[in-house]
Amino acid sequence: MPRIALVTYDPGPEPSKDRDLPGLVRALRDAGAEATAVPWDDADADWASYDLAVIRSTWDYSWRAAEFTAWAERCARATRLANPVGVVRWNADKRYLGDLADAGVPVVPTRYAAPGEPAGLPADHEYVIKPASGAGARYAARYTPDQHDTAVRHLARLHEEGLTAMVQPYVKAIDTGGERALQFFGGRLLHASRKRAVLAPGTAFDADKVAHPGLEPWTPTPAELAVAERALVAVPGAPELLYARVDLVEGEDGQPRVMELELVEPNLFLDLHPASVPRVVEAVLKVADG
Repeated sequence: MPRIALVTYDPGPEPSKDRDLPGLVRALRDAGAEATAVPWDDADADWASYDLAVIRSTWDYSWRAAEFTAWAERCARATRLANPVGVVRWNADKRYLGDLADAGVPVVPTRYAAPGEPAGLPADHEYVIKPASGAGARYAARYTPDQHDTAVRHLARLHEEGLTAMVQPYVKAIDTGGERALQFFGGRLLHASRKRAVLAPGTAFDADKVAHPGLEPWTPTPAELAVAERALVAVPGAPELLYARVDLVEGEDGQPRVMELELVEPNLFLDLHPASVPRVVEAVLKVADG
């Protein structure tokens, strides 16, 4: 009976945002595993007592990136960690998009501005500012050129927090066609989803946002699947990934581009795709049995 930790976060007095977690714990137990949901920062957790720790919903990590990476290093020394700690370290900072671009993967063009560096805000098109370490559209906003002063204040706030800022052109196709999320598990396409635009015009960067509005099942096109697979192949070191989510948007040329490659704690959307649960369980048990 493999002992499996599904690594999550502590929501405190608020309800957990991970609606998939209870069902996944039950499904693994029904399949014969001893599965437990464990917050990553639980000081009493004995990671060495598990055969496998699967990072599932550590959704507070982006504001505690250094602390989280240090935890991942410790956990990986104590037990098998999925995804591997090198992947976690690389993917926790969205400057990985530059690595993907260098490898020839079509990505949304991105500039980075660390604290003390100028951002070079666009003067002729709508754009997005967000932190290089972030999740759920936190501290993200879209701007038109005439909102320059507001955008500068946004950058200043990110830099005050010690965060590197990302500046990307706003991909207008998101407003009509949304974003596509292709979910891979155990090395195979698991399912795909589409969500509508997250960033509404005029929404403040520090306002609460719905991370996955209008989520619905999606059948990926051959072009989308090809770009997603290219992104996965380009991950440094060609590691074995238990899970991956590739978020795609349609560029001005009508072709898919990578918006984000989620290899740390992607939402699986199992409530939208319940038929995928047995495949997830099978893949997790295969890794646990080693």
